[in-house]
Amino acid sequence: MSNLKISKITPELWREWLQKYKVITVIRSPEISVGMAMAKGMAAGGIKIIEITWNSYCPTELIEKLRLELPDCLIGAGTILNMDDLNDAIAAGSQFIFSPYVNKSLIKAANEKEIPIIPGALTPTEIITAWQTGANCVKVFPIQSVGGINYLKSLAVPLGGIPLIPTGGITLENAKDFIDAGAMAVGLSSKLFPPQLVAAKDWDGISQLARKLIQNLNL
Repeated sequence: MSNLKISKITPELWREWLQKYKVITVIRSPEISVGMAMAKGMAAGGIKIIEITWNSYCPTELIEKLRLELPDCLIGAGTILNMDDLNDAIAAGSQFIFSPYVNKSLIKAANEKEIPIIPGALTPTEIITAWQTGANCVKVFPIQSVGGINYLKSLAVPLGGIPLIPTGGITLENAKDFIDAGAMAVGLSSKLFPPQLVAAKDWDGISQLARKLIQNLNL
């Protein structure tokens, strides 16, 4: 594994991180202090790839702060919908980009800026289109709505060369099954941040959930 404390993430390094850590935690934060605590809770529990959704409160400021305070983690932006979002996310220091759909212009722009981009797709046509346009990986979302693990398995043979990251319906209990079925990594949000724990600001409890997921994945 290359030095983790780096500012620029090449597509090769992005793959290294995914292969090592297997999990992207997705944070949708209502305020900066809460988002900081959520991210630090994940890092303390061993989850090192952290996505801040663009519909969080002040996502640019949150990403900037997390880049400074969590140098051993990858901090990226999610729910990027258009070119303005992309440019602002990169300017804030995002080390990777997730988008909920396949936008060829966004993929090409991210490639020109040499930042990994992972668009969301569901059908084989969408997945192949994203990959051929230059996506570094493809987010399969929402996978639980179309069969979950069985759907991922059905993609494995025809699309076996495309690194897939299923999200939507991934739990602490089934995450390993998705990895075993061929996913390069998985994305989790609400299952790592139960509303009652966030409301109580029980960040230790949230860290324990992260540790449990890491243990379930045998990492």
